[in-house]
Amino acid sequence: MTSIKDLNKNTKKLFVLVLVSVFFVFQVNLQMVKAINVDNFQDQIITEELRLKVPKEFRKAWLQAEKKVWEPWLSSKDGFLGRQLFWDKEREEALILVNWKSKKSWKNIPMSEVNVVQEKFEDNVKTTLNVSKSPFQLIYEGELNKQG
Repeated sequence: MTSIKDLNKNTKKLFVLVLVSVFFVFQVNLQMVKAINVDNFQDQIITEELRLKVPKEFRKAWLQAEKKVWEPWLSSKDGFLGRQLFWDKEREEALILVNWKSKKSWKNIPMSEVNVVQEKFEDNVKTTLNVSKSPFQLIYEGELNKQG
């Protein structure tokens, strides 16, 4: 009789152990599935983030070149939703936030095309300021995903 009781106790312990193990395995897998979906989600609005060194004496030239060169080009691109320009006078840095319909629409633009526009931007700045090199230096380039 005692062996049957011991067997029942051991069976219950084994059942609980299996149940707890299954719960943890599915919990870990569920978290991984959620993380994979977020990382690979290409149809979500995304914001391109650019930081530039913009000395205060050249701030107006920077804004004029942005408006003349980048604004019309960006406005012609599929998926472009708008942009915001900020300037930190203490750091003498610009923050440019460009909103795109999706990462796919943003990344479908060939870098060769972006480079041509950047060259036009720099030529505009050099001509306006009568300098041989653009004073605007890229500090950071990244992307932001809207949360919530």
